[in-house]
Amino acid sequence: MSATTSNTTTTILRAEGFSCPSCVAKIEKRVGKVKGVDSVKVHFASARVEVVHDAEVATTDDLVAAIAKAGYTARPSAF
Repeated sequence: MSATTSNTTTTILRAEGFSCPSCVAKIEKRVGKVKGVDSVKVHFASARVEVVHDAEVATTDDLVAAIAKAGYTARPSAF
């Protein structure tokens, strides 16, 4: 799911494979380094990753790849 406002988009991803709060920080740090990302918020209980980014600079595939580099699986979410 993506919502667009001005030059930024909010993309919701579902992440799998993390089991502790330190995993949250690892994902937020890795995704936050992607060029074009403004903010990242991982919701531990629901495994949701909300990313505010410039979709022309950081694509959904870039975000999923960054989460994969952190050692987790992610996919776009419908909710």
